[in-house]
Amino acid sequence: MHRLKYIILIFIILCFGITVLSFSEDNLEKETPRGVWVSVFSKDKVLYSRDAILKLIALCKQAKINQIYLQVYQSGKAYYDSKITDPSKYEDMVKSAGVDTIDFLLKEARDNNIEVFAWVNLLSLGQNDHADIIKKFGKDVLTKDQYNKISGKGNPDALDQFYLREELLFLEPGDQRVAKYLISIVEEIIERYPLFDGVHLDYLRYPMTVPFIPGSRFTKYGLSYGYGLKNIERFKEWAGLDPRNGLKSAKDYMFWDDWRRDQITSLVRRIAKRVKEESPRLLVSSAVIPAGERAYSSMFQDWPLWLEDGIVDYVVLMNYTLDNQLTKELVRSSLSYRGKGKVFIGIGLYLMKDISDVFTKQYKTVAGLSPDGIVIYSYDDLDDAFIGNLSNL
Repeated sequence: MHRLKYIILIFIILCFGITVLSFSEDNLEKETPRGVWVSVFSKDKVLYSRDAILKLIALCKQAKINQIYLQVYQSGKAYYDSKITDPSKYEDMVKSAGVDTIDFLLKEARDNNIEVFAWVNLLSLGQNDHADIIKKFGKDVLTKDQYNKISGKGNPDALDQFYLREELLFLEPGDQRVAKYLISIVEEIIERYPLFDGVHLDYLRYPMTVPFIPGSRFTKYGLSYGYGLKNIERFKEWAGLDPRNGLKSAKDYMFWDDWRRDQITSLVRRIAKRVKEESPRLLVSSAVIPAGERAYSSMFQDWPLWLEDGIVDYVVLMNYTLDNQLTKELVRSSLSYRGKGKVFIGIGLYLMKDISDVFTKQYKTVAGLSPDGIVIYSYDDLDDAFIGNLSNL
């Protein structure tokens, strides 16, 4: 009898333990990820010393941040160990720190249960008109508007008194040389640094313009991009139409607009496929324009489709605004696009450096709408006041 009671008691203890463990795991799964973008332009020069990395890890723990989005490729320059493109920034990092600081950061982050994602700026070259991809293939790899002009600073013409161009150079995603080059960059990163938890893709779109126009039917009223030489050649071969002067019907315009969206989506799909082939555990995310309709019709970034088809694991909306009502509207609408993926919300802390109460209110507003994660832009703007706020949110 004693023995039977003992067995029953052990059984109850085991069941209780399993229940507690399961409850604990469920809670962990329900914890909303909190991330921070760390730019190569950080004033702390995070990748240039071990002390700066240890400071980053300590700050993340204090602010209850469990994800780091680490910029490693920007304006066509490698801030990582690259054999493909300009490694001068990486060489400066190693010379300053004495070690590959990315390896050091990845190990420290893993020891502290912090995920790290390789943040890669793809189609934007910043203002780097000497990027290796241009040296290799020439300026034809840059996208152009319908007037045969590239984006970026300089060489204003008469039209520029009416339109604002994005002051960055953009590659043409419909040029297969560009696509292959960018895929090779991502491949190199994930192969060299297997401790990354995934890749975070940025600038997967055509340039932004003001005013923006909803598709090629309205090109005479504004600027639109995608008129790179190779992209036009491929479209003419596929559709038998010249987008510069051969579009006559609603069907023609739709063909051209869909083609441009497909070039970007195809690039995302190919990169994601390669990342998952390297390791299924690696996550693929993308920073995206927060207004889905504008992203779709003006910059040809169809991120709702990327979620619907499960091409990416999640997107991060670049919801950078002081307008709390606009934040509500953008977040509510974006969460309806989850599809097979998730929607994280980026908050522009850089806009609120001197108004911490506005940040607190916006953070609570976003969190109250139950997104799948929240990411803060950026690390540079996390001073003691904001860290204190975050630790209590």
